[in-house]
Order: sequence, then structure tokens, then C-alpha cells
Amino acid sequence: MARFQRGSLRVESRKNGPTWVLRYFVTRPSDSRRVEHKIAVGLVHDFPCESAAWAAVQKQHLQTQINQSDFRGHVTFADLAQHYIRHELGEQTEAVAPKSHTTIAGYKRILKNRCLDRWGNRIALGIEPLEIEQWLKGIKREQLLENPTLDKTRRVMSLVFKHGQRYGLIPRSEESNPLRFVRCKTTSDYEAMILTPQQAFAVLMQLKDPERTLTLLAASTGLRISECLGLQWQDVSFSESIISVRRTWTCGQVGVPKSKASRAPVPLHPLLAEFMQAWKNTTPYSATRHWVFASFKLKGRQPRTANMLVEHHLRPAAVRAGVLKKEDEKVRFGFHNLRHSLASFLVALQNRSEDGAGFATAFGRQNHAATVRAQRERGQDDGAGRDARSYFANG
Repeated sequence: MARFQRGSLRVESRKNGPTWVLRYFVTRPSDSRRVEHKIAVGLVHDFPCESAAWAAVQKQHLQTQINQSDFRGHVTFADLAQHYIRHELGEQTEAVAPKSHTTIAGYKRILKNRCLDRWGNRIALGIEPLEIEQWLKGIKREQLLENPTLDKTRRVMSLVFKHGQRYGLIPRSEESNPLRFVRCKTTSDYEAMILTPQQAFAVLMQLKDPERTLTLLAASTGLRISECLGLQWQDVSFSESIISVRRTWTCGQVGVPKSKASRAPVPLHPLLAEFMQAWKNTTPYSATRHWVFASFKLKGRQPRTANMLVEHHLRPAAVRAGVLKKEDEKVRFGFHNLRHSLASFLVALQNRSEDGAGFATAFGRQNHAATVRAQRERGQDDGAGRDARSYFANG
């Protein structure tokens, strides 16, 4: 068994100035001889005495690492991040828990635009939790970021460190992942605009088809806009009055629904069925595998684009209906508001029903998306669910 070595410190002249280096020995594979290696600890300017340099050695876990046979020098945060991108954000066909293309793009964006610029060149094990906390507070002030965005940044950084530990790039000890000790608020001050059924109906009346049918679909079923745009005519069963959710359409790519609950079929309300049947009879793209809301500009090859639909149709309709003011450009409004509105109405409806107390209590403290998912899981023939969708559909 190899003897544990502490190493020794000395000062060397280097490009950036006098530098503390840790000297240690490794066994050379070619002839089994013990040869000296060195690794930089930090500038003398930053660690003016030897005791301060030894404290830096401890902080960077260098003594543990120099006793590992596969140690190849300092591992920076950039090293960990690039390894994570290659192994976790690449091909997902054999992944245990495949990530959607939107998740992959989001994680890469966070790493590239925020984390690597600030932490890329830092030794991974030398990053302190309080440093990260102060940095998160700073970018919140400078970039006016919401708490959930900061928390997502913290979680992505933590995933990078956990990945490094899994692959043995850094020690698997608790203190080797500084994000375990980083505190960050997760709640947002943002409150989604909730539309009453009458307001939702007023917006509908300001739209023309197919935008009216699409908005009615989102408002009366609680489907995400990506799920609505991912529908093909084969997913709509007029005879059985159900809509099967099999795929999503986001960022120009086909994806899978977000969760098991999201894949549950939703009921096709009679009024919604009338609108969808009328649209099917009108659109030139009505074959089984055609997109329900196909892009005419792209000759039906792809569905419409969500952000363009909001910008050019839904938001102007809300302004004309008096739901939004034209000058309220900073007020967030989109198809998600319809999901929030349906969920809020479901909670209110269940609160009024005698047998819905348990449901309202369980979900009254949770977010609106959870309520919609719960309604879908409970069974689509539930009377309250039909009434809610009917109320939204009829205004």
C-alpha cells in the first residue's frame, strides 16, 4: 500500500509573480521510479506566509488528490462543466432519465452565459459557498433576475459538481460540492394574471380561426401551449371525445410531454369539438398525421410558433378585449395565463362543492400547474372538471 504523503511547499518565480507550489512524488509507470511533480497553490501576494499557503492546500483538498493514482492536476469548474456537457447533455437515447431538448438548451445557456464566465478558470474545490451566494445576489441586482432563475442557476452548478463526483474527477465528500451549502430563495414575486371565464370568453371573441380554436383548446383543457401545438389530427378522437397528448412542439423541435400526468388524455368538450371539427373541415392540412395547427407559411411541415402567436394574436386580442392595456408592455401575458386561470377556477369550484374539500385543501397551497395535473389524473369524466371546462368554453 502506497504511503500517504503530505507534500512540501516552496516559492517559485512564475509569470504571474512569486507562487507557492506543492511538491509531491508519483511513481512513473515506465520504470516504476518515484519522480517529483509540482502543482501551483496560489500567489505569495494572496498567501503571504507558509501557514496561509498550507490553509489553501487544505481548502483545495490537494493533499487528498496528490495521493490518488489518477491525479492529473487542478480540476477547474470549466473542466467539470465541459465533462458534464459531453456526458449528460449529449445524446439521450441511452440516458437513464432522458432530458428534453429544451432542458438541455437551458442548461447549456446557463453554463455558457453565467457560470463559465465567472467560475470557469477557478479551481473547482477552491470555490466557496459564500462566494457563490454573493455572486447570485449580485447578478440578481445587475440583471434584475427572479429568484427561481437564481435557484435554477444554483441547481445547474450543483449538478456539475455532482457529476464530477460521480466520475471521480473530484472527491465524493460532502464539502467537495459547495452548492450544498449555498442558500437561495426559490419563490418568485411574480403573480400570474388570472382571467375570469368572462374575460377568457371576451379574448376569444377578439380572435379569428385558427387562433380562436387554439386559445379555446388551451383555456378549456389546461394543456400547455407546447402540447397544443404538438397535436396531430390522429390525436383527436371526435367519436370518443378525447384528446391524446403524445408529443410537444417547442423551439422548433418535437419533444415528449413533461410528465406521466401530462401524457394523460383530456376530454374533448362538445363545444370545443365543434370548433375543432370546423377547423378540420377548413384547413388544407387535415390528414391523420398533419399538425392540427400547421404553419401555412411552411406549407404544413411544422406547427405554428408559440411566441409569434402570443405577440401577433393573443396579446393584441387581450388588449382589444380590455383585459390588458396597450401600455402594459411589461406585464407578462400568454397562453400560460389560461392554464393558471383554469386551475384557479377548478380550486374555487372544488371549494364550493361538498365533496371537494379534500381536493381543495390538498391543492390550495400548491401551484396552479399541479392543480391542472391533478384534475387530469383524477379522471377526465369528473363532473366538476366538465363544468369548469364548459364554463371556460361558454364564458
